[in-house]
Amino acid sequence: MLIFGLLQSLYHGSSKRVKKFVDETIYSYSVLKISTPDHSCFLILVCFVFHYKYTCRNMKIRAAVLEQMGKPLPYSVSKPLTIQELDLEGPEEDEVLVKMWYVGLCHSDLSVINGSRPRPTPMVLGHEAMGQVLQIGPGVDNVSVGDLVSCIFVPGCGQCEGCRIGRPTTCIPGAEANKRGVLLCGKTHLFRTRAPEKQPVYHMGGTSGFATHAVLSKHSVIKVDPSMPPQYAALLGCGVITGVGAVTNSAKVTFGSTVAIVGLGGVGLCGLLGAKACGASLILAVDLEEQKLAKAKEFGATHTYRVQKKDSLSKTVENICQLIGPFHKGLDYAFEMAGNGPALQIAYGITKPGGTTVTIGLPDPAVDLNIQQVSITAEERTLIGSYLGSGVAVRDLPRYVELYKKGVLPLEKLVSGIIPLNQINEGFDMLEKGEVIRILVNLKDEN
Repeated sequence: MLIFGLLQSLYHGSSKRVKKFVDETIYSYSVLKISTPDHSCFLILVCFVFHYKYTCRNMKIRAAVLEQMGKPLPYSVSKPLTIQELDLEGPEEDEVLVKMWYVGLCHSDLSVINGSRPRPTPMVLGHEAMGQVLQIGPGVDNVSVGDLVSCIFVPGCGQCEGCRIGRPTTCIPGAEANKRGVLLCGKTHLFRTRAPEKQPVYHMGGTSGFATHAVLSKHSVIKVDPSMPPQYAALLGCGVITGVGAVTNSAKVTFGSTVAIVGLGGVGLCGLLGAKACGASLILAVDLEEQKLAKAKEFGATHTYRVQKKDSLSKTVENICQLIGPFHKGLDYAFEMAGNGPALQIAYGITKPGGTTVTIGLPDPAVDLNIQQVSITAEERTLIGSYLGSGVAVRDLPRYVELYKKGVLPLEKLVSGIIPLNQINEGFDMLEKGEVIRILVNLKDEN
């Protein structure tokens, strides 16, 4: 009976594959009536080797941990992110272990740091990431050990209605997991040991890239062409798929059409590149910062407009419509890519009757929409939301890699600098001030 007790003890916290193995072992034991000491010892040994291989993986990692949201600027002084040693468990079934190489600093991370997007803490942020697969768990069939992968922060479960109809960005289980700070399996694999027991540390976007290593769902990783420079591959899973995808997937911008991009961060500039790739005849770039408008010109904007803080929204819309001359009634497509209410109102105001306005940014949840409802009906307007570029990552990322290789998506222009993990707070200061497009954290050589 001892062996049955040992086998049954393996059930606690085990994967489905381990449980199936134990079931089959107990069945075989009862059928074959194995009872000799030699057989029993051998069987126990096999069970413990299997159990160790699939459920006892544990490693020490280094990560930037957010302890508390809403700390004051500058972050170089308040230090919301601290480098800590954590325990990382897994990978379990349908999961992969990734050695992180490069991770981008994004405004979505910043929105958690400043508290405008509440998330459970302590948490390891970082979702715009790439790295190399070190281990795979049972059931992983889309990547292999040694593959370079880009990470996707909306892990479509593959089973819900949204996933089944080809819209994984609407995956409810994935969204719920992200809100709770856990992986698709429903739990966290990050811990730190503090007496009397280990304390969970939460995941951001199923990724938690600001760490030397991470465990992700197989649905959160996409194999990328190893010929692509890895630092640019990191941008694919957020800035590129969100900005370019909003133009190509959500709005389906047509050749010769007129386009406005309101907000020129990393996502906005990717949207501008997408509009150029679609053959837009007029591309208007709108922002508060002169240096961003200059960058937009480099990226292919035909017109630029600097928003004046002293002007009302209606005055801003009027000025823009005068600027674009023959298109004074508005543009075919306008994209809000700034993540705030006024930017969306400007984008909507400069969209022509019959045109399409797309909102991409993630504002504070308390921000309400302030748009004249009758104009949607009387002018046959279209107002749509776009999350992660309405993308299907396994389809879209290879396309974007090819566009990069052809020179259509010059992603190298997006990278303002590369920093080590211990300078991450200073990096977010630069992002918050609008001094950079994308800062990357180099984790390739960190242990």
